[in-house]
Amino acid sequence: MEDDGRITARDAETEVASYGESKAEALRMLAEALELYEGGGEPVSADDLREFGLEPDEEEGRELPDFMQ
Repeated sequence: MEDDGRITARDAETEVASYGESKAEALRMLAEALELYEGGGEPVSADDLREFGLEPDEEEGRELPDFMQ
């Protein structure tokens, strides 16, 4: 359990981790993170970048952080 009360779940094999307000939520979030780690999900779009507060034109040519690739 973290200082703020959240519970962290971590996969020992991949070192992928996530958290939640309960053990069940932390495990659900970890399952989602592992799916994305394994190649699930969809590519990040220009609209996604705007949602994160980034302007796609300003970010062009810059490498995206790992979590956004």
